[in-house]
Amino acid sequence: MLYPRIAGVAAYVPDDILDNDMLSKMVDTNDEWITTRVGIKQRRILHKEGAGSSYLGIKAVNSLLESTGTNPEDVDLLICATSNPDYRFPSTGSVIAHECNLTHAYAYDIQAACAGFLVALQDASAYIRSGMYKKIVVVAAEKMSSMTNYKDRATCPLFGDAAGCMLIEPSEEKVGVIDGVFHIDGTGLPHLVMKAGGSVKPATHETVDADEHYIYQEGRAVYKHAVTDMLTSSIDVATRNGLTMEDVDWLVPHQANLRIIEAVSERAGISHDKVLVNIEHYGNTSAASIPLCINEYKDKLKKGDKMILTAFGAGFTWGALYVIWDL
Repeated sequence: MLYPRIAGVAAYVPDDILDNDMLSKMVDTNDEWITTRVGIKQRRILHKEGAGSSYLGIKAVNSLLESTGTNPEDVDLLICATSNPDYRFPSTGSVIAHECNLTHAYAYDIQAACAGFLVALQDASAYIRSGMYKKIVVVAAEKMSSMTNYKDRATCPLFGDAAGCMLIEPSEEKVGVIDGVFHIDGTGLPHLVMKAGGSVKPATHETVDADEHYIYQEGRAVYKHAVTDMLTSSIDVATRNGLTMEDVDWLVPHQANLRIIEAVSERAGISHDKVLVNIEHYGNTSAASIPLCINEYKDKLKKGDKMILTAFGAGFTWGALYVIWDL
């Protein structure tokens, strides 16, 4: 039996920092208000002219290829998770694959909002288990600043730009992505959505003037569902694999809001020192947040560590993966 081993991880963030003091000069907010409510001190913003999410993804994937010694021509597939594609078409994955010289790889995008990286990992795992592909790059690339309204004090402190990626390869040892639990609930649509720009409400002067091409979020509803759903999916995937939360070495939650992360870990009974968190420095980078966080802590992880990765996003869509680390 083949298992989808995580053979490498890498990430990229832009150099430019937007901290809370800088943000307070743009909108009616302050460092104390942001820090106490969401736990974010700064976020990275991509200001490079003409550069979209693919730019972030290209940087991350090239770093992954170099650090793992992978020949680009040996990669069979690239899956890109993004809510901020460069274009409606072609896919951002095709741009990243081309610029990274993945000449023999197929590539496509998936859109599962902040849960996108986990969904893409689940896809990659299925390909590996089937024997269809042997080297898969999973990348999340999110230029969140492109859909953030810097006049909206409720949402603009939350988001930053980043990309993160992993190399997935087959192993006969039981390591890597072991199991996953995923759910979707379409009743969440009104609470977290970009109202215009799609086929339901194409772009017009009126939609632009009404700021309907930015993230719209009803924070209270999203908070409640995120805590409940990330908690239950984490417990479900652990239980299904004969684990208690005491058996879990690391919980890696989507970095959306520090209060959400703390609520999930406390209700799960996982001590804070077993929860990987970096939201203070990067904010919510949507699908990129989990690989970005793992990359930051990778030197702390040990072979055989049992990890639960969990995320929640628009849709509502959410889930959790059980991973055994092997680097």
